[in-house]
Amino acid sequence: MKTLLNILAFTITLTIVAQNTYLHCGNIIDTKSGKVLNEKTIVIKGNTIVSVNDGFITSDNANDVIVDLKSKTVMPGLIDMHVHIEGETSPTRYLDRFTKNKSDVAFVSAEIANRTLLSGFTTVRDLGGSGVNVSLRDAINKGIVSGPRIYTAEKAIGTTGGHADPTNGMRKDLMGDPGPAEGVINSPEDARKAVRQRYKNGADLIKITATGGVLSVAKNGQNAQFTQEEVNEIVKTAEEYGMVVAAHAHGKEGMKRAVIGGVQTIEHGSFMDAEVAKLMKENNTYLVPTLSAGRYVEEKAKIPNYYPDVILPKIASTMEVLDDTFSMVVKENVPIAFGTDAGVFPHGENAKEFIYMVEAGWSPMFSIKSATITNAKLLGMEDKLGVIESGYLADIIAVDEDPTKDISTMVEVSFVMKDGVVYKK
Repeated sequence: MKTLLNILAFTITLTIVAQNTYLHCGNIIDTKSGKVLNEKTIVIKGNTIVSVNDGFITSDNANDVIVDLKSKTVMPGLIDMHVHIEGETSPTRYLDRFTKNKSDVAFVSAEIANRTLLSGFTTVRDLGGSGVNVSLRDAINKGIVSGPRIYTAEKAIGTTGGHADPTNGMRKDLMGDPGPAEGVINSPEDARKAVRQRYKNGADLIKITATGGVLSVAKNGQNAQFTQEEVNEIVKTAEEYGMVVAAHAHGKEGMKRAVIGGVQTIEHGSFMDAEVAKLMKENNTYLVPTLSAGRYVEEKAKIPNYYPDVILPKIASTMEVLDDTFSMVVKENVPIAFGTDAGVFPHGENAKEFIYMVEAGWSPMFSIKSATITNAKLLGMEDKLGVIESGYLADIIAVDEDPTKDISTMVEVSFVMKDGVVYKK
């Protein structure tokens, strides 16, 4: 509690008293050039970067604040393109939907949001929940609770019995027949209505489950679950409403249909082959690898009763191919966006994805750029996020070491600023 009060006091000092904030940075990662720059001062006014200056400059204004980051490496706030911010992994997760009220989910999600922000992720893309995610986004934007900037898909769209069918695994008298309002479709007409419903509910983008999923209570984790016509209609309608589409996909055929249909990103891509990789490059479709999720579920699958029995064979078959899949993805230079699937593993551990990306074959700088300048572009915020430069929003973090030399330093963020407000120092 004392630490929280200190943070709040420091935040109030910066936002109310100070005219400008000066960050004295030992190193800065320039995400445009891919270089590490030395001894710079970032000047911030309100929520915007005013200038980036050589050396450590000071101010004559007594109200200005100087923050000493001379021993740190500074970079733009991180962006995670795949989280589920309403909850996280637990052996009771499959029962929680019958016992937790939306208000319970809301309190949990607020804590998760704060934890995510303090880990250095100032922006996230939330890819499916109950609708609490929309309220959380709005509460953060209004300053009611602290958390990252959220772009949310509200409820993911699936097919009857598919990965995003909310009644999957229930007993038959509880299943009912969910439709477009609940995010379940079975025709192009349903698809159009489901997208419009997501728009009505406040979604920023659309998420579809183009194939089966590993952690859903269903036996197939790879099969294509939308017709080509359904995918086409979803993307077309989303575009008409100013939204892009992200596609959960593990199996090859579902990935192909999603890419041909025009989705922006493929999430997971576990069973991708060279044919799909080529198709993604031709269509400028980005892969969000979510390596952290695979690592975590593989370990938890060893614990009896952590996951329902129907899920265990899917975990095993998926993990068998992941190393080969991502070796191919690196070799083929498939476009990559940083995303973790946080919620499948504990929120706040998102930065472990950097370590796994480097182990898979991407360079430290590539992985950092994927979580900053690349993701900002995909969010349509390339002129506001992902770069430390005059005119950009003051989303800035710092770590203790140079991550281009030791990527593991990314998991211990020592300074977090979002919109010019310091949340961790």
